[in-house]
Amino acid sequence: MTDALRAASPLRRRMIDDMSLRNLSPATQRSYLHAVTKFSRYFGRSPDRLGLEDVRAFQVHLVSQGISWPALNQTVCALRFFYGVTLDRGEIPERIVYARTPRKLPVILSADEVVRFLEAVPSLKARAALTTAYAAGLRASEAVSLKVANIDSARMLIQVHHGKGAKDRTLMLSPQLLTILRTYWRLARPTDWLFPGRSPDKPIDVQVLHAACRSATKAAGLVKHVSVHTLRHSFATHLLESGVDIRIIQVLLGHNNLSTTARYTHVATTTIAATQSPLDRLSLEVVPPM
Repeated sequence: MTDALRAASPLRRRMIDDMSLRNLSPATQRSYLHAVTKFSRYFGRSPDRLGLEDVRAFQVHLVSQGISWPALNQTVCALRFFYGVTLDRGEIPERIVYARTPRKLPVILSADEVVRFLEAVPSLKARAALTTAYAAGLRASEAVSLKVANIDSARMLIQVHHGKGAKDRTLMLSPQLLTILRTYWRLARPTDWLFPGRSPDKPIDVQVLHAACRSATKAAGLVKHVSVHTLRHSFATHLLESGVDIRIIQVLLGHNNLSTTARYTHVATTTIAATQSPLDRLSLEVVPPM
């Protein structure tokens, strides 16, 4: 935290308590605190002494510095929370505008590229975790938070607890993934966390998976940018291409809105290729009569 925000430690404590009461994830809490700290540091004053015009000036500054649209909107979320909840200044949040994010199609790996990528991960634990992420469409935070008890081999299900939005959901357990996880378990012997970190009482750090993705992408000779979320995108797209109903995919991904899931229809190329053109229902002579 900045000196300005440290000096207002009761304010910082109140914001932390507000976020905890609303069950925001630890990652979201860190992000919000970082954003408010940066805001405070920019003006050199405690954030409760800053107003809407200061927020606007800060947003202009961030844009001039080339901040990404998602990062800018994350800052907007943090400031809206800070003013609306912690300071109880309800007139301000709705006037802090979001940036209109350019809608880009997600990067998708082909089935062969998924195999090349996963086989290029040298660490047993990271390979098992990333394979699980692809097999079940998990977010990085969800993959590292899995416990041994979350793998229900009797019912062939995976239980995800406290996913995005603190929601639980149930996913299918791939028979091939179960075989892979059993081999991994025999070699690694995890007891509580399925993918423990250096200390067995804590899960593997999500940054370990991000680093494994970068090295595996290079080792596999892939020109695409591959992250844990790329595996999740590929999971959804491959399901759609194999004919799974989009509403089932929505549930598996834990999306609130079908429109979020629907973007995968734009990259499901085999589905597009298999769609019959209305021309195919016509009987048309190409050569005009003489």
